[in-house]
Amino acid sequence: MLHKRIKQYISSELMGEMPTVEIYQEEKEFIEKYELISNDITLIEKDPTTRFLDAYIERCDKETEEMLAEESFVFLEHPIDYLQKHKNEFLYLESDWLELIGVDAVSLELSDVFGTYDVMVGLQLQKKFELSLKEYLSKELSGDEARFELMFNQKDGMWDLNFALNYVEGFHEEMSLEEAYRLIYRFIFKLVEGIEDGSMDVN
Repeated sequence: MLHKRIKQYISSELMGEMPTVEIYQEEKEFIEKYELISNDITLIEKDPTTRFLDAYIERCDKETEEMLAEESFVFLEHPIDYLQKHKNEFLYLESDWLELIGVDAVSLELSDVFGTYDVMVGLQLQKKFELSLKEYLSKELSGDEARFELMFNQKDGMWDLNFALNYVEGFHEEMSLEEAYRLIYRFIFKLVEGIEDGSMDVN
């Protein structure tokens, strides 16, 4: 599905006069790795910090799930410990880029129990990939206390996935919310790529 969505993105970008595609690092690496374009097309790498410039962002109350405020991109400049200082809140983010990797939205909050930064997403992957998903997450989340929750939502036909960002390679306590969301994106991008790769090997 990642192959298909990225090919669609390339096609939409090539509607203009110039044979160029503006893309971020993760997609650029993917396109080059799988040779998804011809040699006459130029890839231009975009500034990574602009990925969520047009994202829809909400601050919500954990208990009631009611929206407290809609925020602009500038809000993501806050350090991630904003969530330490506002333990009653969670952040909800939607973006066109998330659709590319089959994610509906990303919620981020501080775990009341473990004190970790917990990520919650709905992931569009078929139920048959359960074992591959669990293997990938077990391997890629580092640390003895690394944990995740994975449940297939029959109603929506997608996976409810929760994991602690603290155990993703590249995480650090001083990062901004914007950096955290980019790290989440990269982690899920690589997860989906890994699952698709594995299924291609089997087929």
